[in-house]
Amino acid sequence: MRCRTGDVGYQGLRRLRKTKAKLKREALVSKKNIPFIVYFAISAVSQTVIGAPFNLSFLAWIAFVPFVIASLVNEKNLTIILVSYIVGLAYWLGNLYWLIPITIPGWFVVCLYLAVYWPLIAMCLRYCVRKGVPLSLSLPILVVGAEAAWGWLFSWRFLAHSQYRNIPLIQISDIFGAAGVSFIIAMANGAISETILSVRNSVYKNSARLGNVLLILILAAALFYGRYRIEQTPQFVEAGPKIGVVQSNVPIESAKEIEPAEKTFLDMLAESRKCLLEAEPVLIIWPETMVEAILDDSYLRLLGEDSITKLFHRTLIRHADEGIYLLVGAFGGKAEIAGEQIEMKTNYNSAFLYEPNGIGPRQSYNKIHLVPFGEYMPLKDHLPFLYNFLMALTPYTEDYILDAGTEYTIFKMPMRDRIYSFGAMICFEDTIPKIGRKLTLSAASLSGDKNQNKRADPPAGEVSLKADWLVNITNDGWFVKKRGGKIKATSELSQHTAICVFRAVENRLSVIRCANTGISCFIDSLGNIKDGFSAGTLEKKALQRTGQQGWFADNISIDKRITAFSKHGQLLDIACAICLILTAVMSIYKLTRKQKVNYE
Repeated sequence: MRCRTGDVGYQGLRRLRKTKAKLKREALVSKKNIPFIVYFAISAVSQTVIGAPFNLSFLAWIAFVPFVIASLVNEKNLTIILVSYIVGLAYWLGNLYWLIPITIPGWFVVCLYLAVYWPLIAMCLRYCVRKGVPLSLSLPILVVGAEAAWGWLFSWRFLAHSQYRNIPLIQISDIFGAAGVSFIIAMANGAISETILSVRNSVYKNSARLGNVLLILILAAALFYGRYRIEQTPQFVEAGPKIGVVQSNVPIESAKEIEPAEKTFLDMLAESRKCLLEAEPVLIIWPETMVEAILDDSYLRLLGEDSITKLFHRTLIRHADEGIYLLVGAFGGKAEIAGEQIEMKTNYNSAFLYEPNGIGPRQSYNKIHLVPFGEYMPLKDHLPFLYNFLMALTPYTEDYILDAGTEYTIFKMPMRDRIYSFGAMICFEDTIPKIGRKLTLSAASLSGDKNQNKRADPPAGEVSLKADWLVNITNDGWFVKKRGGKIKATSELSQHTAICVFRAVENRLSVIRCANTGISCFIDSLGNIKDGFSAGTLEKKALQRTGQQGWFADNISIDKRITAFSKHGQLLDIACAICLILTAVMSIYKLTRKQKVNYE
């Protein structure tokens, strides 16, 4: 009996030790000593200032540390969810303030959705910690997965975007996309958090050491790769043609009126002709929708010769016939006669390329990725009873719905020695990695050549297997403020430019940005935002080209490299998103079974 009693005592002691070890891991931070709501707030402020326009990018490497500590406080799960959601909502409301002049209801609804990812990451972190997953692994997977998920609606404020000026680090984007950069930064935050926790809890010492070693190795490898890609660039880059960019300065409230539309067109034309005469580019680019007319042939054929749209069209033909290709942002669509009225069967936000042949545009691209509540209303067809509510989220007083394009058009520019090709991203399409990737290699599918492993210099008269550059035409006049007769930029303009940097690196292509109210610039294939130009009237410093009208022209560089990201896409994003979903499901399952975990 003694022996048996001793066995029972020994087994009971083992169970007690296991229970204490489990509680030791679960009771990470005492709620009595840590004001966790303050930690969430510190993280929110830190994440606000890491990117443009504040550019305190060094804080990105610790910005999530307070969030992690707060998420692991020994508190009720419901309390963590509510507090993190409230702070996350405040974070998004503050950072997307530039949506307020467009649509206050839409701004609030978008922020309500985006704020969900704060408690989602927090609860998944708590679950991973209980399962013994190191923070240096769980945090980057969850953060990148969350960025991929909210990027489905709005690809903004990723951790990676804070590093747009860290040229060596962001070179890994040509393999993993921006997600690779976010992953490393989040890993650093996880490793630092684990190191801090290991001071108070010995359970974390081993995983903290391992996390720090892995972080150093991965960061060193990323920087080594970045330096390698930078140093090899000269042997793959050739000088391209001279391209001109015309920047308008029209705040959106005046752009909706008829008379300013005509004035805007004439102002654009005057600047464009100055660019042509002084710089002699082969291509001149105008911003999105700065020609406020439908330029599709099916519509033009139904108009009288004295219509303002026909006048715009004929003027653009004559301008291009002066010896340039002219890319303009306008509207497209298919039109038919219905009785005595012209009925538009489809409506597009489009880019048209006028050629120097006196004929008019034979190539056009219709925007594929439309802006929710700005260009289309989600769920309108599926939930018609919500129509009035959905309309309140848009900046319009009437039903203004565009159709999405379906083809990734590659514009071709035949020259004497070769045919140049490029893709055009309209508005926020440059924030969507898939759009840039598809436009980069669509030239190969057009040529019928499936061998995309190496970019060859094409013989004269043939299109290359890779686009020569990308263009982003955008109307950021939505996001400026008019004060005292002057136009002031919001943070949207610089943040939009920073995001575009990653499309250049991911696909090893120069990107030309042409924006109403700014920021118009060249971004090279390494992600450098180029200051200066060979000729022009805009500010020399690229990021200062806001709230001004003018033009500039310079030679574009053409990078011959085809990247792994261009060919294979967002594999890391997808993998992390799947892990996030699975972890969330398991965390929710555990939460429903046990509403409160008593850690003390």
